[in-house]
Amino acid sequence: MATSHWNYIDGSWVPSASGKTFTSINPATGEAIGEVTLSTPDDVAAACSAAARAFDSWRRTPAPRRGEIIFRAGEILVRRKEELARLMTMEMGKVIKEARGDVQEAIDMAYYMAGEGRRSFGYTTPSELPSKFAMAVRDPIGVVAAITPWNFPLAIPGWKIFPALVLGNTVVFKPSCETAITSSMIVHVLEEAGLPPGVLNLVQGPGTTVGSALARNPQVILVSFTGSTEVGRQLAIEAAPEMKRLSLEMGGKNAIIVLDDADLDLAVDGIIWSAFGTSGQRCTAASRVIVQRDVHDKLVQMLVERTRRLRLGNGLDETVDVGPVINQSQLEKIERYVKIGEQEGARLLVGGHVARDGELGKGFFFEPTIFDDVRPTMRIAQEEIFGPVTAIIAVDTLDEAIAVNNGVAYGLSSSIYTRNVNRAFAAMRDLTTGLVYVNAGTIGAEIHLPFGGTRATGNGHREAGTAALDVFSEWKTLFIDYSGHLQRAQIDIGS
Repeated sequence: MATSHWNYIDGSWVPSASGKTFTSINPATGEAIGEVTLSTPDDVAAACSAAARAFDSWRRTPAPRRGEIIFRAGEILVRRKEELARLMTMEMGKVIKEARGDVQEAIDMAYYMAGEGRRSFGYTTPSELPSKFAMAVRDPIGVVAAITPWNFPLAIPGWKIFPALVLGNTVVFKPSCETAITSSMIVHVLEEAGLPPGVLNLVQGPGTTVGSALARNPQVILVSFTGSTEVGRQLAIEAAPEMKRLSLEMGGKNAIIVLDDADLDLAVDGIIWSAFGTSGQRCTAASRVIVQRDVHDKLVQMLVERTRRLRLGNGLDETVDVGPVINQSQLEKIERYVKIGEQEGARLLVGGHVARDGELGKGFFFEPTIFDDVRPTMRIAQEEIFGPVTAIIAVDTLDEAIAVNNGVAYGLSSSIYTRNVNRAFAAMRDLTTGLVYVNAGTIGAEIHLPFGGTRATGNGHREAGTAALDVFSEWKTLFIDYSGHLQRAQIDIGS
């Protein structure tokens, strides 16, 4: 029986002022997971006010104490890892081994950011004047709105919430409606870990109402968003009148380059994992394969053989390789892009259909799909599909491969397979993406390193690693003059 899941405002679990709910659905079976409260702008205002009230006390809490709460949250996540992974698979569909990895990523981020409670380093530097001390420290920003997607319902909230909190900010969290229940678990965990009331608040509901209200709320200083480029652009417009800070992590059209000296078995492993892991529903998914012509035919043969062996099904089955896509709308979008690819003249090699037989017909399953004879300018080679579809593009040279890789609106992740160290270093220099992999697929980020992209993928900020600290803090420069008389910087130098 479905249960009700509420907002969390000022330390209490409360229903929305609307009294309305929406249903979270298992994309593999179509069954209801639970009823979730449907928030209004009034709920958003209450959450933002609670966060604003809690800010002064929280920022004054010693950073090591803040870090200890986040560390305890990581310990709770460890204990509940299997339970949370199974809930995640039921609510958004990714296969269970990937769901465990999603929870592990939240655990890793909790442990890493907990350490920043004792490490969020500023710096000291010599002053240009005598008897004067100079240093720079980090200050929290204030109330942060964290708006997260459904494809990583615990990892990405952890990426945003943990660094924001350890630096002394307070947070209003709006997860995707598609994974409202799973994402809310991070709030339960932090509550159990001892987070004070008002420091973290949760509002459930769609971006068109809840997300927009957060972007417009004057008490919110920073909006940290992960999702589509279209929604990110709209949030930027809505936040502009209040001159809010924005950290946007958006779309991708990532490519794997396979050169003629590559280990093809290794390349195929990387392509299959990158293209069809999470049913292609990752911002780092490999939706293009750029291959030198000398090895094109062999690589295509190997890819088609491997793809035909992939097993679709409910992700709770440990033998399943590919789970469902998130919902009916996404299923229809993928189907439209397959038709577009065929109309553009691309050759469908495998897949290309909604899976409707037997138990698969109850959910939102799409066959892993490969196109060949794709031109770089085709829509299926330019636009983000966000499904288990990849396009093979043949090239003659490394320079051409790099140009094709860079010739899209997005710039998140890229990969190259080669045994030639000179070619590898040339690619690392010339690929204009935020992430570059050598002899690995386009997915596999690690939480202690910056994550983000160029062009339409983002707005210059990075998540994870110490780069996240720059998003959720601002620099304060401090001067202490102990000379006992007026010293005028620049003017009195040498006098």
